[in-house]
Amino acid sequence: MSADVAGYSRLMGQDEDATITALNECRAIFRDKIEFHRGRVVDTTGDSVLAVFDSVVEAVQCANEVQAELAAQNEDLPDDRRMLFRIGVNLGDVVEQDDGTIYGDGVNVAARLESIAEPGGVTISGMAREATEGKLDIGFRDLGKHDVKNITKPVHVYQVLTDGTAGTTVKPSGGRRTTLIAAVAAMVLMVATVAVWQVTRPPPTPPETVAAPEDLVLALPTGPTIAVMPFENLSGEAVLEYFGDGLTEDLITRLSRFPRFFVIARNSTYQYKGRAVDVREVGRDLGANYIVEGSVRKSGETIRVTVQLLDAENGTHLWAETYDRDLTAANVFEIQDEITDRVSATIADARGILWEAGAAAVREKRTENLDAYECVLLLIAYFDVNTPDRHLEVQNCAERAVETDPNYAGAWVALGYVALDESRFGFNQRPRSLERALEAARRAVELDGDNALAHEILAMVYFHQHDLDLFRAEGERAIALNPNNSWVLATIGTYLVWTGERERGSAMVKKAVALNPNHPGWYYLGLSFTEYHKENYEKAVEYALKINLPDFHWAQVHLAAAYGQLGRTAEGRATIDQLLKIRPDFAEKAWEEWRTFNVPDEVIRRSLDGLRKAGLDVPEEPPPATK
Repeated sequence: MSADVAGYSRLMGQDEDATITALNECRAIFRDKIEFHRGRVVDTTGDSVLAVFDSVVEAVQCANEVQAELAAQNEDLPDDRRMLFRIGVNLGDVVEQDDGTIYGDGVNVAARLESIAEPGGVTISGMAREATEGKLDIGFRDLGKHDVKNITKPVHVYQVLTDGTAGTTVKPSGGRRTTLIAAVAAMVLMVATVAVWQVTRPPPTPPETVAAPEDLVLALPTGPTIAVMPFENLSGEAVLEYFGDGLTEDLITRLSRFPRFFVIARNSTYQYKGRAVDVREVGRDLGANYIVEGSVRKSGETIRVTVQLLDAENGTHLWAETYDRDLTAANVFEIQDEITDRVSATIADARGILWEAGAAAVREKRTENLDAYECVLLLIAYFDVNTPDRHLEVQNCAERAVETDPNYAGAWVALGYVALDESRFGFNQRPRSLERALEAARRAVELDGDNALAHEILAMVYFHQHDLDLFRAEGERAIALNPNNSWVLATIGTYLVWTGERERGSAMVKKAVALNPNHPGWYYLGLSFTEYHKENYEKAVEYALKINLPDFHWAQVHLAAAYGQLGRTAEGRATIDQLLKIRPDFAEKAWEEWRTFNVPDEVIRRSLDGLRKAGLDVPEEPPPATK
């Protein structure tokens, strides 16, 4: 049994003492039930629990009883403080070391089965279901076969029913797809994970039929091609071979979530496993523009993972990073996920290494000669400065792009952004800015429903239409499609900050900053705003200076307000002068501009108080509402 608290950092951020107390209480329940059902606790590192059972029947009974007792314990708690565990049970072989630790594919299956279970529920593998046939007075729902990571054959999954349908098996109703790590494993293992942050659970998307002159399903990604080579095991240990293969496959999966890149399939790159090859040869063989290479090495309990990105045309090293981590049986997936998350974001994110390489070339070309993909790169470069002049370049380029490549979702995303910035920033404004932004965003989603940036721009348009319910739904969908896209995390997080969800929004932005070391300065807007309204004015100044957009008026607004509250009048006055140079009418329109971002009036008052102290003559009360 392996138990992992998925939302531990969020719960700890809310109330550290209460979370630790609740975790210990839950562990006590697990420990008592495991011992009662003749199981053995193997490890309790960090916030996890790993245990094994001799009997699959005892394991399933234990899982059911744990959930029942946890449900009773949660009854009197508020929803945001409940620890809702998902539990998975698997039957198979494991390898046990002399010190009692366990490894093997059975652990992998157990560690991932929980992702299919509903919060407060239990799922079991097909092998476990067969072994318990006729031996338990409970029912099961057949969830069908699922393709699982690192395993060639699908795994059959069943949900344990707690609604009184004893001894029955309910057939699958269809429509649900999930992912497991799997395998045959010999002892029975259970995995439990606290289900929190509903932002990771995408809302259902109704099917839509898109009429288009071409078959969109057959359309290939528009951007460059990436090949991820099998990670090399430099220590020779078998466990590192599996770990390296897991890193390779996870990285391929994560990079594939960035829709502008074509990622070569695993079976094409694994032909080079164990061979010394020239990346230029690989690039020619596979048609790849870029090659990702990596290695794993173990010394004691420390594992070192090295990753590098190379230009396939000439073998030039574009980026490299080394990650040192302490490896245990309990945290192997956590380390694997952390490293692949960071690497994929650093390479493929907006403002990632590949974006920067493409944008550098785009900056040297005349905008009328750019193709649709290059127009998207121009959009990313525009956010480095946020000025009307650069906005106009992207505006013209995006309009040409949707004409020349009308089935390219990225071009419609770019068009949606520039139309939105006409409305929210007043750049090169034309009639129906927000309506045109909505039309472009919806078209992007129609063309590519799995494009996180398409759902992000749609969420932003809904936000500025003041429909916060639709904003949150689309924002959650965007993040669910690619939880490691730092651009999406920073955008949705910043917008949540404006609405008053400052702690959660700031946490999302901080994750975005951590994922992409090459992040743009605007990521710090929401962080500066949050610290300002916590009256941490020095920290607000620190973040505002990191925005580093001297010609973007909102950067000056945040900095000047914090200076004003600190009594740093000379710096405040100089910042106000810069603000008015960019936006001469900001004082007159300050209330209107803040309300565009759904900021409550009492919060606007506190922001304007700082600006007033810095020397900006701004009205104390809002203008009468227009009908």
